[in-house]
Amino acid sequence: MNQPGVPVRVVVVDDHAMFRSGVRAELAASGAGQVDVVAEAADVDEAVAAVEAQRPDVVLLDVHLPGGGGAEVMRRTATSVPGTRFLALSVSDAAEDVIGTIRGGARGYVTKTITGPELVRAIGRVADGDAVFSPRLAGFVLDAFAGTIDVAAVDEDLDRLTEREREVMRLIARGYAYKEVAKELFISIKTVETHMSNVLRKLQLSSRHELTRWASDRRLL
Repeated sequence: MNQPGVPVRVVVVDDHAMFRSGVRAELAASGAGQVDVVAEAADVDEAVAAVEAQRPDVVLLDVHLPGGGGAEVMRRTATSVPGTRFLALSVSDAAEDVIGTIRGGARGYVTKTITGPELVRAIGRVADGDAVFSPRLAGFVLDAFAGTIDVAAVDEDLDRLTEREREVMRLIARGYAYKEVAKELFISIKTVETHMSNVLRKLQLSSRHELTRWASDRRLL
């Protein structure tokens, strides 16, 4: 448990420098005296080095990182820095990301829509040993442990897809048109079509309607 009156020492891990700067500024404004950002990192190797050097109380960890993702950071520091706790802070609210990150060792998972004061409170709770989730995401974890979501099947299916194919799959399943997906991901419509064809082939589905149903059944939307 963190000592009263002593700031929680935090490392911020995200591959977008502007986002890291924004988090640092938000924590400084909302958590004066409560949170101390001691380091930042942009990829897995930087994150592991920062966590091992700083031995922070809490790591704010993005799920998708160059070099292996947030789960790889937790795996590589589990033995060397056993006292550090991890709180996922991600744009993704997909069930497989939430469940996979918790299975990897995180104590909580919140999305980037969280406010500064809410994030300060979440960091404090994780530092004290509590588990913290954005409301909708807590249901994913409960369903996974209750057996409502077949996590093994979800992981096996998604392992067939590349990171970009997962992004395209999720947007298409949510009802985005190819043109909208292309704009969202900064790729061409032709590239979206290619990714969609690969997704349907790998998942053995025949239409976007089947894809939407498949993703909905697995809580991926």
